[in-house]
Amino acid sequence: MSLKERVYSILIVSAAESLNAALSALLPESRYSPVHIASSVSSAKRAFAERAFDYVIVNSPLPDDAGIRFAIDVCSSKETVVLLLIRAELHAEIHDRVAEHGVFTLSKPTSKPNVLTALSWMSSARERLRKMQKKTLSIEEKMEEIRLVNRAKWLLISQLQMTEPDAHRYIEKQAMDQCISKGQVAEDIIKTYS
Repeated sequence: MSLKERVYSILIVSAAESLNAALSALLPESRYSPVHIASSVSSAKRAFAERAFDYVIVNSPLPDDAGIRFAIDVCSSKETVVLLLIRAELHAEIHDRVAEHGVFTLSKPTSKPNVLTALSWMSSARERLRKMQKKTLSIEEKMEEIRLVNRAKWLLISQLQMTEPDAHRYIEKQAMDQCISKGQVAEDIIKTYS
């Protein structure tokens, strides 16, 4: 799927109706859906707890909080990219605090071209996170297979008095002969001898 075909979900955290309307106008439904608007940090936390979002845009300050801690916390999610809109006079200071956590910042007032540029940066960052997430899942699956194979080897060693190299060869040979993964062979051995 090309980047232009992707659809991103967005949570806008802003109490400013004019900004919400302007942002919504920049987010065509064909590319950004759903777009959820929360007017406070507490309602944003509830929305984020209910579902994951690809992007979170925080317009600081909010009625119940500045939103900076929320932006940092959300950025620790493995799948969300965060943009924090900050008043120009505070931008440098807050940027230094949040950039190390991966939060993008934009000084306000801002312009339509700046927001569109920020959205393109966010899509790049989101796709990078998506690739890393796939890689992490792949590594976790391999680690799980290694755990299963090791458990099966120890069962073969204890139940059939095989040596560790013999148990390893047995599992590999069974996987090749049956055209299945070593993990599947290990699961069968565990079911048989447990």
